[in-house]
Amino acid sequence: MPTTTEENQITQKTKELCQAILDEPNMRSIRQRIDAFMADDKTRGQYDGLVAKGEALQQKQQMSLPLSNDEITDFEKTREGLLTNPVARGFLDAQEELHTVQQSIQQYVSKTLELGRVPKEEDLNDCGCGHGCGCHH
Repeated sequence: MPTTTEENQITQKTKELCQAILDEPNMRSIRQRIDAFMADDKTRGQYDGLVAKGEALQQKQQMSLPLSNDEITDFEKTREGLLTNPVARGFLDAQEELHTVQQSIQQYVSKTLELGRVPKEEDLNDCGCGHGCGCHH
């Protein structure tokens, strides 16, 4: 069990990592794109509408109900409209970039705990699928 000193050191280093993440110029850009989306009621409504249509289609599929061509066309039209909106596109790209950063951080921390040392590049490239994936790369 870690001592209070070790916990404080880990907490301090974690806070330093968090600040380094926030200070990264790309992270500022991500935050700006997310904030622009959150401030745009019309675009958020457009996004929410697409999500609702997607969920309705998915629910029909799960219930083994057929999807009509009109439903599919309507969904695709709504999707294309959203993807051509620069604020929405920026938000979606920012979400993807954040996900990539989160995966990278999680991979480093997980490998460190697994190996008992800071991972080398080759440790991280063994398999990007996660522990126990069974792909044997």
